[in-house]
Amino acid sequence: MLIKRASDIKSSEITPESVYRSRREFMKSAAALGGAAGISSLLPGLAMAASGDGLRARAPANMQRSAPAAWWEDKFQNIEAAERGGAFWTNEALTPYQDVVTYNNFYEFGMDKGDPSRYAQEFEVDPWSIEIAGECDNPATYHLEDFLKPQQLEERIYRLRCVERWSMVIPWVGFPLADLIKKAQPNSKAKYVAFETLLDPDQMPAQNSRFAIIDWPYREGLRMDEAMHPLAFLAVGLYGDYLPPQNGAPIRLVVPWKYGFKSIKSIVRIRFTETEPQTAWNMLQPQEYGFYANVNPNVHHPRWRQDMETRLPRTLFSSGRQETLMFNGYGDQVGHLYEGMDLARNF
Repeated sequence: MLIKRASDIKSSEITPESVYRSRREFMKSAAALGGAAGISSLLPGLAMAASGDGLRARAPANMQRSAPAAWWEDKFQNIEAAERGGAFWTNEALTPYQDVVTYNNFYEFGMDKGDPSRYAQEFEVDPWSIEIAGECDNPATYHLEDFLKPQQLEERIYRLRCVERWSMVIPWVGFPLADLIKKAQPNSKAKYVAFETLLDPDQMPAQNSRFAIIDWPYREGLRMDEAMHPLAFLAVGLYGDYLPPQNGAPIRLVVPWKYGFKSIKSIVRIRFTETEPQTAWNMLQPQEYGFYANVNPNVHHPRWRQDMETRLPRTLFSSGRQETLMFNGYGDQVGHLYEGMDLARNF
């Protein structure tokens, strides 16, 4: 099996980290000038387009309504930055914030890419609880702050590759999935980790739709060694601020070497199992969506070739087309997890 390294692009094309890290400093300066009220609607989530054409991001109007209680804000005051050149960082142009929060697959809010940002505006995330169950020593229903308060939130800049052949580069904020798993203390029978999304048709209107194709709630799962891998991440924010509801607030999974549908959103239940758990898309179309869903340019989806992708945003001067890398460019870190496996059968 050939594993390729992700190639870097020219440094002149990289979004400056200082742009989106300076949100709070910018707000403080504006307040001193008496202009905070006028510009606060543009924030949080400042980002510069890769083309360098200045500030383009505009936070959704519901950002502050979707933010949890006061303790949550404190967690975002001192985010540990991704180490340049490290395993949790990529030297590629960031996808502009506005594209990240308006181009989403979150079928609980509708099947069109714009539906989540359109229909998730009143989504309530506080209070939020996560049930831990199954083969573990600490089963319980925990409040979100039980997991977050002990954590030093960190930033990770990951590629996101959708099976539909589009991709993004996103600066996530969160903590390692392994930290939550250690708190649950799975026992020797735990071979897999199963996840479920919130089931709430009153807040997620598409769950009530007669045209829904998913058997709700949305389900996903990982093998235990995948879940414990250092790259597996629970995100509670992006671009240095709260996770918008359309992106999976208040907590979602990010598994960068797998197709995006594995990175389940708005998690309310985590269960440790001895057998491979059922997953939403595999239940619907098992011949199209396997359990592993590793990014693999050599194994094509029946409707989409996987050797090429479109890096968003597309522009008048660039199609964004580029080659897809094995394991989305994370082969050096995760390739050993699948040694000896037939990745065409275990897709």
